[in-house]
Amino acid sequence: METAITDSAVDTATADSAVDAEALRERALATLVTARERTTLLTSCVEGPDLTAQVSPLMSPLVWDLAHIGNQEEQWLLRAVAGQEAIRPEIDSLYDAFEHPRAKRPELPLLSPAEARRYAADVRGRALEVLEATSFHGTRLTEAGFAFGMIAQHEQQHDETMLITHQLRKGPPALTAPDPSPVPLFTGPAEVLVPGGPFTMGTSTEPWALDNERPAHRREVAPFFIDTTPVTNGAYQAFIDDGGYDDPRWWTPRGWEHIRRQSITAPLFWRRDGGQWLRRRFGVTEAVPADEPVVHVCWYEADAYARWAGRRLPTEAEWEKAARYDPAGDRSARYPWGDADPGPEHANLGQRHLRPAPAGSYPAGESPLGVRQLIGDVWEWTSSDFAPYPGFRAFPYKEYSEVFFGPDHKVLRGGSFAVDAVACRGTFRNWDYPIRRQIFSGFRTARSAGAA
Repeated sequence: METAITDSAVDTATADSAVDAEALRERALATLVTARERTTLLTSCVEGPDLTAQVSPLMSPLVWDLAHIGNQEEQWLLRAVAGQEAIRPEIDSLYDAFEHPRAKRPELPLLSPAEARRYAADVRGRALEVLEATSFHGTRLTEAGFAFGMIAQHEQQHDETMLITHQLRKGPPALTAPDPSPVPLFTGPAEVLVPGGPFTMGTSTEPWALDNERPAHRREVAPFFIDTTPVTNGAYQAFIDDGGYDDPRWWTPRGWEHIRRQSITAPLFWRRDGGQWLRRRFGVTEAVPADEPVVHVCWYEADAYARWAGRRLPTEAEWEKAARYDPAGDRSARYPWGDADPGPEHANLGQRHLRPAPAGSYPAGESPLGVRQLIGDVWEWTSSDFAPYPGFRAFPYKEYSEVFFGPDHKVLRGGSFAVDAVACRGTFRNWDYPIRRQIFSGFRTARSAGAA
């Protein structure tokens, strides 16, 4: 039996489409504004040499990041989406992240801080006009506002990079933020059993998911136990005190070679003062808090600790099953707590604080299996190499993910306190070299079910 489509039904569908478009426009606007407010904070709290200097060969000068943010926005929103002529085509190569390694960027004829601010502001003003006129359908770039979400995520990722630069810089504090709310010492179970069986990994439906998160596919995982919370500073100190950095049994050959060559004896920014461990955090020297997740450790350190503890790092698939799998509905949710966007009760995100929250925080954000702090606080190293999912297709450019696939990069999951919610979800994948420690990286450990 056919159903007639009345004029009123057409009008209702048109109205719903208009509402959806306006909702998308509002979401895109909000995420772009939030990102720019953070960029402004990170580039206005210091002046002069602190903007143009390179604090480490691993990082760009802050002024490079600022102009690069504007250039990417121009290339994708003004040129690719709106078809506009280039504003300053002569600077494209200066801000091409693949053409110039970070260590060489201070030698380039970069825009001055004032020029970079004017350029980024000019691009943003035009981009908001493009957003107002976009219909959100017709191309993959505009479908569901993907290009705007991609650019908001890109800016927030560089905001995290700039926050790392602030952590590396010497001198008095330039940033302030309240500490996370204190919580009672966590006394729950040390580990949680994740049942074996298949689950859906990745996504084909999250509208702003990036290419390496796609497509959704079924993945089989054997039963395993995973830490309820990330490994804490106190637990990591026990590894140090037991001579963990002096015992090659716990290290891979490359890891052992690396820490000996670099004389690494503790997490980055730690130093011992008598019988006490201190750390430098955004210009402040303080006692290392025992109950916080350890941060600024490389993959080799995380792997060595896990071996010392008689455990291992989780695979990427294990981590995602622990974070997304809901056995009650036999489904994968967007986040550990469900499908709702992150709120301040769920996770420590968005530079709301300048440190991880104590282990066991955010009970409202735990997974159905009872695992906590899978989102926010610290990026968590996994044992997995960065690799494409079955059916992967690069979009909109292969340099975002494809060129990094392979054994040189290890996967991190979950985000950190420095990550904004727009660039963090249960499917989001990060990756880096196993030697990297300046990033806000920690870990949790796992063991196969049945292992002692």
